[in-house]
Amino acid sequence: MSHILNRWEPENAEFWQQQGKAVARRNLWISIPALMLAFVIWQVWSVAVLNMPNIGFGYSQNQLFWLAALPALSGATLRIFYSFMVPVFGGRKWTALSTASLLIPAIGIGFAVQDPNTSYITMVVLALLCGFGGGNFSSSMSNISFFFPKAEKGTALGLNAGLGNLGVSLVQFVVPLVITMGVFGAFGGDPQTWIKGAVHKKMWLQNAGFVWVPFIVLSTVAAWLGMNDIASARASFADQVVIFRRKHNWLMCWLYIGTFGSFIGFSAGFPLLMKGQFPDVDPTKYVFYGPLVGALARPVGGWIADKIGGAKVTQAVFVLMMLAVGGVLGFLPHAGQGGNFQGFFAMFLCLFALTGLGNGSTFMQVPVIFLTLHQRLAGKGEAAQKQAQADATREAAAVLGFSGAIGAYGGFFIPKSYGTSIAMTGGVEAALYAFILFYASCVLINWWFYARQNAEIRC
Repeated sequence: MSHILNRWEPENAEFWQQQGKAVARRNLWISIPALMLAFVIWQVWSVAVLNMPNIGFGYSQNQLFWLAALPALSGATLRIFYSFMVPVFGGRKWTALSTASLLIPAIGIGFAVQDPNTSYITMVVLALLCGFGGGNFSSSMSNISFFFPKAEKGTALGLNAGLGNLGVSLVQFVVPLVITMGVFGAFGGDPQTWIKGAVHKKMWLQNAGFVWVPFIVLSTVAAWLGMNDIASARASFADQVVIFRRKHNWLMCWLYIGTFGSFIGFSAGFPLLMKGQFPDVDPTKYVFYGPLVGALARPVGGWIADKIGGAKVTQAVFVLMMLAVGGVLGFLPHAGQGGNFQGFFAMFLCLFALTGLGNGSTFMQVPVIFLTLHQRLAGKGEAAQKQAQADATREAAAVLGFSGAIGAYGGFFIPKSYGTSIAMTGGVEAALYAFILFYASCVLINWWFYARQNAEIRC
């Protein structure tokens, strides 16, 4: 059976109903677990590092912070390159290859954490390799965008990314459980001794990596056997770099930093922020709720955006995010005194939900913006409009991937901004005020170019 689709016309209603919909949905439902595993590996260090000092690793707090932050840095950088891979290699081949690459950090972490004498540089390399998971997002979103018609792109991309984003919550929920038991028996290695004060217990920190290996293998096989390459989506890297000359590419990158950058940055920094502000609270009992809420909200944001327009949703999201950050500021302890954990936690759940809604709405905006742009530039003939549609689809796919890459740097800069703010002022308040100013800039950009009555491209 050939895996190459030589005819693919999702905007043709007859083709879509008779052939396209079933194929598109099969590719989507294979893509989602692959992307979820990618997010798992990308964020596995955010929970693994919390236990390393207790099993004998003598790393400083600063070194642990770098281990948690480096996957975001390498993942964001890899996304820039992954954005352009699907049209070059094909969606099926690249999904299988990029999913299989997750085995390297998963197995590497499983072996490395069993020996407290493992060098720090080895851990740094493994943290950087976890960026493979971060890179997958851009190619996955680019690939799925080719399969669906304009009217269903928001929902499809929201499902792919939203359920894929669940990997962040999944790893923060599963890892604390599986490291308490010998899941793989004698094959999984000996336990370590976890010590904190007078408390001693056995821990299998290697399970943080090993437990994902069977699922990665299954997902790779499913992608190879069940997905498709679209012949008309083929394009060289040179064909795609035209997006760097598009103003709207850069504007949507800015907005996506505000939504996805905040989601992944809050996810990476939430455990350390909670532990620092409320030392009596165990972060592992709470942190997974935030990414869970954000991931579930993403398809909802895409669905609402399909109904009422992405720019309206995005506008409301950024205004409410400014208010929610103000709420976080109000519930923080001041000079180590006071503070309200319930209020702090509730405001962060609101922030995670809003980032999810905004992730869905901004990714609905991109295909609409580029389709409108190309339809205006093209002539009125049928052939010209058909070519405009093909060009718009190809460019929008590249922009989805590239904006995902730029947005992912939030995973590094948000935790780093907390640290910088503490170092310079003694608290995290300065970082939070900076976030409010950034969201205000997003409100202005979105309103001027996409949301107001006479906007350049209302969407």
